[in-house]
Amino acid sequence: MELRDIEIFLTLAEELHFGRTAARMHLSQARVSQSIAKQERRVGAALFERTSRRVTLTPIGARLRDDLAVSYQGILTAIETAADTARGMEGTLTLGTMGALAQAITDVTSLFRARHPRCELRFREVHVADPFTPLRTGQVDVALLWTPVNEPDLTVGPVLRADPIMFMVADSHPLARRGEATMEDLGDYLVAHPATPIPRYWEEAIVPFHTPAGREVRRGPAVSTWQEVLTVVAAGAVVQPVQVEASRYYPWPGITYLPVRDAPTCSWALVWRTAAHTALIAALAQAAHDRALLDT
Repeated sequence: MELRDIEIFLTLAEELHFGRTAARMHLSQARVSQSIAKQERRVGAALFERTSRRVTLTPIGARLRDDLAVSYQGILTAIETAADTARGMEGTLTLGTMGALAQAITDVTSLFRARHPRCELRFREVHVADPFTPLRTGQVDVALLWTPVNEPDLTVGPVLRADPIMFMVADSHPLARRGEATMEDLGDYLVAHPATPIPRYWEEAIVPFHTPAGREVRRGPAVSTWQEVLTVVAAGAVVQPVQVEASRYYPWPGITYLPVRDAPTCSWALVWRTAAHTALIAALAQAAHDRALLDT
């Protein structure tokens, strides 16, 4: 199947109208009909149901659309990437990160900058209380977020960090005197939670709603920023599960970071809006992939 025929099929699958498809692709309706007929002969089955009133996809046509859409986008991205490489990648890429995580991935961003010196890499802070809106509104092109991210419009790329979580507590807290903790300890104390609603599954990846034994992990103060988290922890109001980078970059008066014996691993991956995928995003993901290979 030629690329042009794939384009005709995918456009008709979207428009479900031969006239609009022809106009959109600057072709005659006869050319569109001929292309679809050729594809149906090759497949050996009808791809569209046609009546005098409407055009609909057959089950086989719907399956072909879903399978081809991913491959077609991959072809376009590959061509775009090759063209950008040939002329020298240019433009601006905005990467959203939380807290000090921009410092924790300099191995990846330095490799990206070395490969694409004509591209400007900018950083913008993304907040726990609103992790996905900056991607969806275009404030950032790609974000470094903890996983899982199960959003239908977002693509999860390579993992850049993977470390066990820790507990952040006040120096005066009973857990601080023990020197370590377990996930079951969360059942005895309050934890902070985002001031605005976020997907439950995403919050639970770091701050669970139940202990391993099934006890409820009670939510206490609502927070909007990292500074607010530090404040409520230092005041002794909560025990807060956090990523390990917090202990490296945020030593704070009155706060202790505790290792957790049975801590789950927190993985951080590049995430972008699927419909807004670009060659620059692909290049950053490739740098992350290649950096991981160098570390193995």
